[in-house]
Amino acid sequence: MEEKLREDFPIDWEEDNYVSRREFFKFMTLASGGLALGTLGLAAWAEFPRGERQFERALVAQASDVPLGGSLPFAYPRPHDICLLIQDAPGHYIAFSRRCTHLSCPVEYQADKKRIYCPCHNGAFSLDDGHVLQGPPPRPLPRIQLEVVADQIYATGVMRGDA
Repeated sequence: MEEKLREDFPIDWEEDNYVSRREFFKFMTLASGGLALGTLGLAAWAEFPRGERQFERALVAQASDVPLGGSLPFAYPRPHDICLLIQDAPGHYIAFSRRCTHLSCPVEYQADKKRIYCPCHNGAFSLDDGHVLQGPPPRPLPRIQLEVVADQIYATGVMRGDA
């Protein structure tokens, strides 16, 4: 029986690259240590202060384009970054990113409830500063900085909602 086993599984023990438990655990310890150091390095890099991003000033709308209690969609700072310009009080304009911070569904302005609403998962944001009022969104909406000159409304920057 033993001869049949050796015939079916011929192993030349002299040429076999046998890995001992000690060598295996040494390798695993070094690999785990390398992964831990890499993770710590990435965490430190994420906390490293970066220069503040510069945004170009862009004309968003004429003041007459936004009705009182209404909103106007626009793109800023890039063409695919959708935003929402709102006039909630006479002459008071506020703008936010139009992408919900949960799953990027487009949000809507609800003038009667004085909030920004995400219909996808029943999320709501404050009109004051974009903080979450209800639902699953994990962080506030990014706010668009505005500048009103005469009858023209300009976007001048983006403030992250959690900053």
